[in-house]
Amino acid sequence: MRYLPLTDDDRKAMLDAVGVASVDDLFRDVPDSARGGEPTDLPDHASEMAVERTLSAMARKNVTGQDAASFLGCGAYRHHVPASLDYIIQRGEFLTAYTPYQPEIAQGTLQYLYEFQTQVSMMTGLPVANASMYDGATACAEACAMAIRVTKRDRVLLSGGLHPHYTATTETFLKHTSAEVEALGPNPLAVEDLVGRVDSRTACVVVQNPDFFGHLKDLTTLADACHEVGALLVVAVAEPLSLGLVNPPGEMGADIVVAEGQSLATPTNFGGPGVGLFATREKFMRQMPGRLCGETVDEDGRRGFVLTLSTREQHIRREKATSNICTNSGLIALAFTVHMTLLGEAGFTGLAEVNHATAVRLAEKLEQIKGVKVIPSAFFNEFAVRLPKDATEVVDKLADKGILAGVPAARFWPEYEELADVMMVAATELNDEAAIDAYVAALKEVL
Repeated sequence: MRYLPLTDDDRKAMLDAVGVASVDDLFRDVPDSARGGEPTDLPDHASEMAVERTLSAMARKNVTGQDAASFLGCGAYRHHVPASLDYIIQRGEFLTAYTPYQPEIAQGTLQYLYEFQTQVSMMTGLPVANASMYDGATACAEACAMAIRVTKRDRVLLSGGLHPHYTATTETFLKHTSAEVEALGPNPLAVEDLVGRVDSRTACVVVQNPDFFGHLKDLTTLADACHEVGALLVVAVAEPLSLGLVNPPGEMGADIVVAEGQSLATPTNFGGPGVGLFATREKFMRQMPGRLCGETVDEDGRRGFVLTLSTREQHIRREKATSNICTNSGLIALAFTVHMTLLGEAGFTGLAEVNHATAVRLAEKLEQIKGVKVIPSAFFNEFAVRLPKDATEVVDKLADKGILAGVPAARFWPEYEELADVMMVAATELNDEAAIDAYVAALKEVL
């Protein structure tokens, strides 16, 4: 079976229509560094069965969180996904009404999006949430663009505790605008003066809570400092389960809260898919990107759901659109909503308590290992440790023993030599006592 059924004449006709001489010319604007080197050594064609066999053999070379004890975090977290979740999201009412342009035939989709918005609003402590974004990083970038529109200012200040992927995405998003983006460097001790950097040109300050290194902070003072000069406070949350225990950012004064919903929607899956959460204050609602579902009644007085605000270019707004986001992450938003509904408020809080207790237990046992130092802070289910050896070397050796021990900070900031011995460690309800003990024993052996 051939997967590319075009003939040479077919390809030539299409290239002629586009106005280029070869397929390679279509990629002329892609930097050489991103295009790879030699051609991939793959056969021209193979049967479906042979392809499946080859790809499966390649996949087996990966060590995943399902194959080994995993203590990985840094923005993607493993939690138990109930079997009922997959059953519910595959029901025909949802699969056949994915995009709610026609509300009269998409009531199932609109209702769960409305409930999704309600859950996000309750979690974040802000009154208005949209019908989801692509992921946490792009939601963060959109929040900065929104703050620039609201304040009519051009300076964005990013905390060094913000996930570096969120920082990079925001910088890319705003690169060709008039915005000035100041991104502070990483500091595992969370020592940085954000309050002193806020001025009358600042559109927003972006912080993460818990931050990249696991630190939890009271953001009230920072929020007051922002508001005093007319700036907005944007808070990013990479682990939304933390909101089951931590005060919601909205209650601490945040004007916009963005989050990555993956940990409550899907298993970790080599980086995706995710779903972005986005909430704000009511007075900023019309500057919010994406779309918003609302509840109404039909002419017979029956409850119904519609798109109430859709400030996107597809909805007539064109150049006045607040965002060019094409759609929401519908299926993942549904999975998030189903999981939150199955947990309920008590279950959500209880799961958060288990996560925190598990992380505390792990931190206490790691502290007992000679040469290992847990960087002090209040944390939720993730924290940073300093090792007596290079963290990347330790992680590689433990992976050979079937333990995914954590993420070296140097993976994200290789230019900072002082981070070479720092490792991020996360613990969830999936890390039982036996897994923790095995981890501690293996780490002692490696060190």
